[in-house]
Amino acid sequence: MDDFIFPDTCSAKYPLRPALEAHADSMTSQKPLIVIVGPTAVGKTAIAIQLAERLDGEIVSADSRLFYREMDIGTAKPTQDELTRVPHHLIDVAEPDQIWSLAIFQSAAQASIEEIQSRDKLPFLVGGTGQYVRAVTQGWTPPPVKPDPKLRVLLEKQAEEFGPTWLHERLKVLDPQAADKIDPRNVRRTVRALEVILTSGRPFSEQTSHTTSPHHLIQIGLHRPRKELYQRVDERIDLMFDQGLLEEVKGLLAKGYSPQLPTMSAIGYRECIQVLQGEMTVDEAKQEIRRATRVFVRRQANWFKLSDPELRWFEAGQTSIYEIHKYIVEELAKI
Repeated sequence: MDDFIFPDTCSAKYPLRPALEAHADSMTSQKPLIVIVGPTAVGKTAIAIQLAERLDGEIVSADSRLFYREMDIGTAKPTQDELTRVPHHLIDVAEPDQIWSLAIFQSAAQASIEEIQSRDKLPFLVGGTGQYVRAVTQGWTPPPVKPDPKLRVLLEKQAEEFGPTWLHERLKVLDPQAADKIDPRNVRRTVRALEVILTSGRPFSEQTSHTTSPHHLIQIGLHRPRKELYQRVDERIDLMFDQGLLEEVKGLLAKGYSPQLPTMSAIGYRECIQVLQGEMTVDEAKQEIRRATRVFVRRQANWFKLSDPELRWFEAGQTSIYEIHKYIVEELAKI
Protein backbone atom coordinates (compact mmCIF):
# COMPACT_ATOMS: atom_id res chain seq x y z
CA MET A 1 0.00 0.00 0.00
CA ASP A 2 2.85 2.41 0.77
CA ASP A 3 3.93 2.28 -2.88
CA PHE A 4 0.75 4.05 -3.88
CA ILE A 5 0.30 7.04 -1.60
CA PHE A 6 -2.35 9.30 -3.10
CA PRO A 7 -1.65 13.08 -2.85
CA ASP A 8 -4.41 15.05 -1.13
CA THR A 9 -4.49 17.52 -4.03
CA CYS A 10 -4.96 14.90 -6.71
CA SER A 11 -8.74 14.65 -6.75
CA ALA A 12 -9.03 18.42 -6.81
CA LYS A 13 -6.61 18.79 -9.72
CA TYR A 14 -8.14 15.98 -11.76
CA PRO A 15 -11.85 15.87 -10.89
CA LEU A 16 -13.89 13.04 -12.37
CA ARG A 17 -17.36 14.58 -12.38
CA PRO A 18 -16.76 17.00 -15.31
CA ALA A 19 -15.50 14.10 -17.40
CA LEU A 20 -18.62 12.05 -16.64
CA GLU A 21 -20.87 15.02 -17.37
CA ALA A 22 -19.10 15.60 -20.67
CA HIS A 23 -19.60 11.93 -21.45
CA ALA A 24 -23.32 12.21 -20.73
CA ASP A 25 -23.59 15.25 -23.00
CA SER A 26 -21.88 13.41 -25.87
CA MET A 27 -24.90 11.06 -26.24
CA THR A 28 -22.55 8.17 -26.98
CA SER A 29 -24.00 4.70 -26.40
CA GLN A 30 -20.77 3.44 -24.84
CA LYS A 31 -20.20 4.06 -21.16
CA PRO A 32 -16.70 3.81 -19.66
CA LEU A 33 -15.34 0.65 -18.06
CA ILE A 34 -11.97 0.78 -16.33
CA VAL A 35 -10.07 -2.51 -16.63
CA ILE A 36 -7.12 -3.27 -14.33
CA VAL A 37 -5.12 -6.42 -15.04
CA GLY A 38 -1.78 -7.92 -14.15
CA PRO A 39 -0.17 -10.98 -12.58
CA THR A 40 -0.91 -12.31 -9.13
CA ALA A 41 0.70 -10.36 -6.26
CA VAL A 42 1.45 -7.32 -8.44
CA GLY A 43 -0.76 -5.06 -6.32
CA LYS A 44 -4.04 -4.84 -8.25
CA THR A 45 -6.28 -4.81 -5.17
CA ALA A 46 -4.56 -1.90 -3.43
CA ILE A 47 -4.40 0.23 -6.57
CA ALA A 48 -7.97 -0.49 -7.68
CA ILE A 49 -9.40 0.39 -4.28
CA GLN A 50 -7.53 3.69 -4.09
CA LEU A 51 -8.62 4.65 -7.59
CA ALA A 52 -12.24 3.60 -7.07
CA GLU A 53 -12.44 5.56 -3.81
CA ARG A 54 -11.49 8.78 -5.57
CA LEU A 55 -13.24 8.21 -8.89
CA ASP A 56 -16.63 7.33 -7.41
CA GLY A 57 -16.24 3.77 -8.60
CA GLU A 58 -17.16 0.21 -7.73
CA ILE A 59 -15.13 -2.94 -8.33
CA VAL A 60 -16.24 -6.01 -10.27
CA SER A 61 -13.91 -8.90 -9.54
CA ALA A 62 -12.58 -10.87 -12.52
CA ASP A 63 -10.66 -13.31 -10.34
CA SER A 64 -12.23 -16.75 -10.61
CA ARG A 65 -10.94 -17.79 -7.18
CA LEU A 66 -12.78 -15.01 -5.34
CA PHE A 67 -16.28 -16.24 -6.19
CA TYR A 68 -16.31 -18.79 -3.39
CA ARG A 69 -17.29 -18.28 0.23
CA GLU A 70 -15.03 -19.52 3.02
CA MET A 71 -12.03 -19.57 0.67
CA ASP A 72 -10.41 -16.38 1.89
CA ILE A 73 -6.79 -16.84 2.91
CA GLY A 74 -5.66 -19.07 0.05
CA THR A 75 -7.20 -16.76 -2.55
CA ALA A 76 -5.76 -13.54 -1.08
CA LYS A 77 -9.30 -12.20 -0.94
CA PRO A 78 -9.60 -8.49 -0.08
CA THR A 79 -9.87 -7.91 3.65
CA GLN A 80 -13.13 -6.88 5.27
CA ASP A 81 -11.75 -3.37 5.63
CA GLU A 82 -10.94 -3.22 1.92
CA LEU A 83 -14.37 -4.58 0.99
CA THR A 84 -16.07 -1.85 3.02
CA ARG A 85 -13.97 0.98 1.60
CA VAL A 86 -15.34 0.41 -1.92
CA PRO A 87 -18.36 -1.64 -3.05
CA HIS A 88 -17.25 -4.97 -4.56
CA HIS A 89 -19.18 -7.31 -6.85
CA LEU A 90 -18.80 -11.05 -7.61
CA ILE A 91 -16.93 -11.88 -4.42
CA ASP A 92 -18.43 -14.55 -2.12
CA VAL A 93 -21.25 -15.33 -4.55
CA ALA A 94 -21.10 -19.15 -4.49
CA GLU A 95 -20.37 -22.09 -2.23
CA PRO A 96 -17.16 -24.06 -2.94
CA ASP A 97 -19.19 -26.84 -4.58
CA GLN A 98 -21.24 -24.46 -6.75
CA ILE A 99 -18.85 -24.12 -9.66
CA TRP A 100 -19.13 -20.93 -11.67
CA SER A 101 -18.49 -21.42 -15.37
CA LEU A 102 -17.09 -18.76 -17.65
CA ALA A 103 -20.54 -18.24 -19.12
CA ILE A 104 -22.10 -17.67 -15.69
CA PHE A 105 -19.39 -15.18 -14.80
CA GLN A 106 -19.71 -13.35 -18.11
CA SER A 107 -23.44 -12.85 -17.62
CA ALA A 108 -23.09 -11.82 -13.97
CA ALA A 109 -20.23 -9.43 -14.69
CA GLN A 110 -22.12 -7.73 -17.49
CA ALA A 111 -25.17 -7.33 -15.24
CA SER A 112 -23.03 -5.86 -12.44
CA ILE A 113 -21.30 -3.42 -14.78
CA GLU A 114 -24.59 -2.20 -16.24
CA GLU A 115 -26.12 -1.85 -12.77
CA ILE A 116 -23.17 0.24 -11.60
CA GLN A 117 -23.38 2.42 -14.71
CA SER A 118 -27.13 2.90 -14.21
CA ARG A 119 -26.31 4.66 -10.94
CA ASP A 120 -23.76 6.93 -12.66
CA LYS A 121 -20.88 5.20 -10.89
CA LEU A 122 -17.67 4.14 -12.60
CA PRO A 123 -17.16 0.35 -12.87
CA PHE A 124 -13.70 -1.18 -12.46
CA LEU A 125 -13.18 -4.70 -13.80
CA VAL A 126 -10.21 -6.00 -11.81
CA GLY A 127 -8.45 -9.35 -11.95
CA GLY A 128 -5.74 -11.59 -13.28
CA THR A 129 -7.83 -14.41 -14.76
CA GLY A 130 -7.25 -13.75 -18.45
CA GLN A 131 -10.15 -15.62 -19.98
CA TYR A 132 -12.61 -13.99 -17.58
CA VAL A 133 -11.37 -10.49 -18.38
CA ARG A 134 -11.36 -11.12 -22.13
CA ALA A 135 -14.84 -12.68 -22.03
CA VAL A 136 -16.14 -9.30 -20.86
CA THR A 137 -13.90 -6.91 -22.77
CA GLN A 138 -14.09 -8.81 -26.05
CA GLY A 139 -17.68 -10.03 -25.79
CA TRP A 140 -16.82 -13.70 -26.15
CA THR A 141 -19.36 -16.17 -27.45
CA PRO A 142 -18.50 -19.71 -26.26
CA PRO A 143 -18.08 -22.47 -28.87
CA PRO A 144 -21.52 -23.68 -30.01
CA VAL A 145 -20.73 -27.29 -29.16
CA LYS A 146 -23.22 -29.00 -26.86
CA PRO A 147 -21.87 -31.08 -23.98
CA ASP A 148 -21.32 -34.76 -24.76
CA PRO A 149 -21.96 -36.55 -21.44
CA LYS A 150 -20.41 -39.87 -22.53
CA LEU A 151 -17.25 -38.25 -23.90
CA ARG A 152 -16.97 -36.03 -20.84
CA VAL A 153 -17.19 -39.02 -18.48
CA LEU A 154 -14.51 -40.82 -20.51
CA LEU A 155 -12.15 -37.82 -20.38
CA GLU A 156 -12.73 -37.34 -16.66
CA LYS A 157 -11.94 -41.03 -16.05
CA GLN A 158 -8.72 -40.62 -18.03
CA ALA A 159 -7.79 -37.64 -15.84
CA GLU A 160 -8.40 -39.76 -12.73
CA GLU A 161 -6.47 -42.73 -14.05
CA PHE A 162 -3.50 -41.03 -15.70
CA GLY A 163 -3.55 -37.63 -13.99
CA PRO A 164 -4.50 -34.06 -15.04
CA THR A 165 -1.07 -33.47 -16.59
CA TRP A 166 -1.48 -36.44 -18.95
CA LEU A 167 -4.84 -35.10 -20.14
CA HIS A 168 -3.40 -31.61 -20.57
CA GLU A 169 -0.55 -33.02 -22.67
CA ARG A 170 -3.15 -34.58 -24.96
CA LEU A 171 -4.75 -31.15 -25.34
CA LYS A 172 -1.33 -29.63 -26.06
CA VAL A 173 -0.88 -32.00 -29.01
CA LEU A 174 -4.30 -31.17 -30.46
CA ASP A 175 -4.41 -27.44 -29.71
CA PRO A 176 -1.17 -25.89 -28.34
CA GLN A 177 -2.68 -22.41 -28.21
CA ALA A 178 -5.57 -23.52 -26.01
CA ALA A 179 -3.30 -25.64 -23.80
CA ASP A 180 -0.96 -22.72 -23.25
CA LYS A 181 -3.78 -20.76 -21.62
CA ILE A 182 -5.27 -23.52 -19.46
CA ASP A 183 -3.77 -24.55 -16.13
CA PRO A 184 -2.87 -28.27 -16.36
CA ARG A 185 -4.53 -28.80 -12.98
CA ASN A 186 -7.82 -27.33 -14.19
CA VAL A 187 -9.38 -30.60 -15.29
CA ARG A 188 -12.79 -29.04 -15.94
CA ARG A 189 -11.46 -26.59 -18.55
CA THR A 190 -9.12 -29.17 -20.10
CA VAL A 191 -12.01 -31.62 -20.48
CA ARG A 192 -14.24 -28.97 -22.05
CA ALA A 193 -11.56 -27.95 -24.56
CA LEU A 194 -10.98 -31.59 -25.57
CA GLU A 195 -14.71 -32.18 -25.73
CA VAL A 196 -15.12 -29.31 -28.20
CA ILE A 197 -12.14 -30.44 -30.30
CA LEU A 198 -13.11 -34.10 -30.48
CA THR A 199 -16.76 -33.33 -31.17
CA SER A 200 -16.26 -30.64 -33.79
CA GLY A 201 -12.93 -31.65 -35.30
CA ARG A 202 -11.65 -28.09 -34.97
CA PRO A 203 -9.25 -26.47 -32.47
CA PHE A 204 -10.93 -25.08 -29.37
CA SER A 205 -8.88 -21.88 -29.66
CA GLU A 206 -10.49 -21.09 -33.03
CA GLN A 207 -14.08 -21.46 -31.91
CA THR A 208 -14.58 -18.64 -29.44
CA SER A 209 -16.01 -15.72 -31.39
CA HIS A 210 -15.55 -12.09 -30.36
CA THR A 211 -17.78 -9.05 -30.68
CA THR A 212 -17.22 -5.35 -30.14
CA SER A 213 -17.29 -4.37 -26.49
CA PRO A 214 -20.45 -2.54 -25.43
CA HIS A 215 -18.26 -0.37 -23.19
CA HIS A 216 -15.66 2.31 -23.78
CA LEU A 217 -12.65 0.47 -22.39
CA ILE A 218 -9.82 2.15 -20.52
CA GLN A 219 -7.44 -0.73 -19.92
CA ILE A 220 -4.55 -0.58 -17.47
CA GLY A 221 -1.87 -3.20 -16.95
CA LEU A 222 0.29 -3.42 -13.84
CA HIS A 223 3.68 -5.10 -13.88
CA ARG A 224 6.80 -5.51 -11.77
CA PRO A 225 10.23 -6.96 -12.54
CA ARG A 226 9.92 -10.74 -12.42
CA LYS A 227 12.40 -11.11 -9.53
CA GLU A 228 10.49 -8.57 -7.44
CA LEU A 229 7.18 -10.22 -8.29
CA TYR A 230 8.44 -13.65 -7.23
CA GLN A 231 9.66 -12.19 -3.93
CA ARG A 232 6.19 -10.75 -3.29
CA VAL A 233 4.67 -14.14 -4.13
CA ASP A 234 6.98 -15.88 -1.63
CA GLU A 235 6.11 -13.36 1.08
CA ARG A 236 2.40 -13.78 0.38
CA ILE A 237 2.65 -17.58 0.69
CA ASP A 238 4.42 -17.33 4.05
CA LEU A 239 1.79 -14.85 5.22
CA MET A 240 -1.04 -17.16 4.17
CA PHE A 241 0.30 -19.97 6.31
CA ASP A 242 0.84 -17.55 9.21
CA GLN A 243 -2.78 -16.40 8.86
CA GLY A 244 -4.09 -19.97 9.05
CA LEU A 245 -4.33 -21.40 5.53
CA LEU A 246 -4.04 -24.96 6.79
CA GLU A 247 -6.85 -24.36 9.28
CA GLU A 248 -9.00 -22.85 6.52
CA VAL A 249 -8.57 -25.95 4.33
CA LYS A 250 -9.13 -28.27 7.30
CA GLY A 251 -12.39 -26.46 8.03
CA LEU A 252 -13.59 -26.83 4.42
CA LEU A 253 -12.90 -30.56 4.48
CA ALA A 254 -14.67 -30.88 7.84
CA LYS A 255 -17.77 -29.33 6.30
CA GLY A 256 -17.85 -32.09 3.73
CA TYR A 257 -16.33 -30.38 0.70
CA SER A 258 -14.60 -33.02 -1.38
CA PRO A 259 -10.86 -32.75 -2.09
CA GLN A 260 -11.79 -33.59 -5.70
CA LEU A 261 -13.79 -30.40 -6.20
CA PRO A 262 -12.30 -28.06 -8.84
CA THR A 263 -12.16 -25.31 -6.23
CA MET A 264 -10.11 -27.48 -3.89
CA SER A 265 -7.54 -28.14 -6.62
CA ALA A 266 -6.63 -24.43 -6.76
CA ILE A 267 -3.04 -23.51 -5.99
CA GLY A 268 -2.52 -23.61 -2.24
CA TYR A 269 -5.58 -25.69 -1.42
CA ARG A 270 -4.43 -28.89 -3.08
CA GLU A 271 -1.04 -28.70 -1.37
CA CYS A 272 -2.63 -28.09 2.02
CA ILE A 273 -4.86 -31.12 1.50
CA GLN A 274 -1.73 -33.18 0.88
CA VAL A 275 -0.22 -31.83 4.11
CA LEU A 276 -3.36 -32.73 6.05
CA GLN A 277 -3.32 -36.21 4.50
CA GLY A 278 0.31 -36.69 5.50
CA GLU A 279 1.58 -36.72 1.92
CA MET A 280 3.93 -33.73 2.29
CA THR A 281 5.33 -31.40 4.93
CA VAL A 282 4.45 -27.73 5.29
CA ASP A 283 7.83 -26.73 3.89
CA GLU A 284 7.32 -29.01 0.90
CA ALA A 285 3.86 -27.54 0.39
CA LYS A 286 5.22 -24.00 0.41
CA GLN A 287 7.86 -24.96 -2.13
CA GLU A 288 5.27 -26.56 -4.41
CA ILE A 289 2.96 -23.54 -4.11
CA ARG A 290 5.85 -21.26 -5.06
CA ARG A 291 6.62 -23.40 -8.10
CA ALA A 292 2.98 -23.60 -9.22
CA THR A 293 2.47 -19.88 -8.72
CA ARG A 294 5.49 -19.07 -10.87
CA VAL A 295 4.03 -21.22 -13.64
CA PHE A 296 0.71 -19.42 -13.18
CA VAL A 297 2.42 -16.01 -13.43
CA ARG A 298 4.02 -17.02 -16.72
CA ARG A 299 0.65 -18.22 -18.01
CA GLN A 300 -0.91 -14.88 -17.05
CA ALA A 301 1.76 -13.17 -19.15
CA ASN A 302 0.37 -15.01 -22.17
CA TRP A 303 -2.93 -13.23 -21.65
CA PHE A 304 -1.58 -9.80 -20.77
CA LYS A 305 1.48 -8.93 -22.85
CA LEU A 306 3.58 -5.80 -22.38
CA SER A 307 3.38 -5.38 -26.16
CA ASP A 308 -0.44 -5.29 -26.16
CA PRO A 309 -1.41 -1.90 -27.68
CA GLU A 310 -4.79 -1.97 -25.91
CA LEU A 311 -3.16 -1.90 -22.46
CA ARG A 312 -1.50 1.11 -20.87
CA TRP A 313 1.17 -0.38 -18.63
CA PHE A 314 2.40 1.06 -15.33
CA GLU A 315 5.19 -0.39 -13.21
CA ALA A 316 3.75 -0.94 -9.76
CA GLY A 317 6.07 0.33 -7.06
CA GLN A 318 7.62 2.89 -9.38
CA THR A 319 4.47 4.69 -10.52
CA SER A 320 2.41 6.81 -8.13
CA ILE A 321 -1.33 6.37 -7.95
CA TYR A 322 -1.48 10.02 -8.96
CA GLU A 323 -0.12 9.19 -12.44
CA ILE A 324 -2.60 6.38 -13.00
CA HIS A 325 -5.48 8.54 -11.82
CA LYS A 326 -4.38 11.34 -14.14
CA TYR A 327 -4.27 8.95 -17.08
CA ILE A 328 -7.79 7.65 -16.41
CA VAL A 329 -9.31 11.11 -16.13
CA GLU A 330 -7.59 12.26 -19.32
CA GLU A 331 -8.94 9.21 -21.14
CA LEU A 332 -12.44 9.82 -19.78
CA ALA A 333 -12.28 13.35 -21.12
CA LYS A 334 -11.72 11.98 -24.62
CA ILE A 335 -14.98 10.04 -24.68
